[in-house]
Amino acid sequence: MLTGRRAEVLESLASELNAEAVIADLSDATDLERLVCAAGEADVVIANAALPASGLLTEFSQAQIDTMLDVNLRAPIALARAFAPSMSARRRGHLVFISSLSAKATAPSSSLYSATKFGLRGFALGLREDLRSEGVGVSLVLPGFIRGAGMFAESGTKLPPGVGTRTPEQVAAAVIRAVERDRAEVTVAPLGLRIGADIASVAPGVSAAFQRLAGGAKVARAMSAGQSGKRP
Repeated sequence: MLTGRRAEVLESLASELNAEAVIADLSDATDLERLVCAAGEADVVIANAALPASGLLTEFSQAQIDTMLDVNLRAPIALARAFAPSMSARRRGHLVFISSLSAKATAPSSSLYSATKFGLRGFALGLREDLRSEGVGVSLVLPGFIRGAGMFAESGTKLPPGVGTRTPEQVAAAVIRAVERDRAEVTVAPLGLRIGADIASVAPGVSAAFQRLAGGAKVARAMSAGQSGKRP
């Protein structure tokens, strides 16, 4: 079963994969409930939906902030709450949450996005421990800059020399690996970005200073400008 907001894209893909398409806006509680009812019992749930939230806090209305929190954080929690009981009863199943390196490392103009991704990471890792004895796996996939599709690619942002990217296919392979090996976290990024994110999680001040020297603010402004048209 595939779900998303864009019927023209989703239905074409569903036809290609011989899958069922359910058009749903996860910021709408009614749509979310309808999706859960349509899915019934699930063996694997991949929560991938997210809205771009780059920009300064003061650039967003409270309504926009609420919508971003609904899609990026509330909806994954609601999906887990809906599907986990039947998985626990059957003692099998897997929940996969697509997060971001922004769950470990902050950047300029990313306070809202990082808030949702830090929150999702904490939720997923805590839930993993809660469901471990029930036979249910919980994994977090953390992509870095992904080329070819998605928020970063669509923003048109140019990265500084030496900052690498990964592909959507590599993200998909990470999801499969997370499920098959019951991994807590799988990061999809070049080694340098992975190390940088790990440093940021234990030494945020050092990481912030390095980002300033490396031109992180310029990249952040470019992403914010490129994503501004996709804000709710």
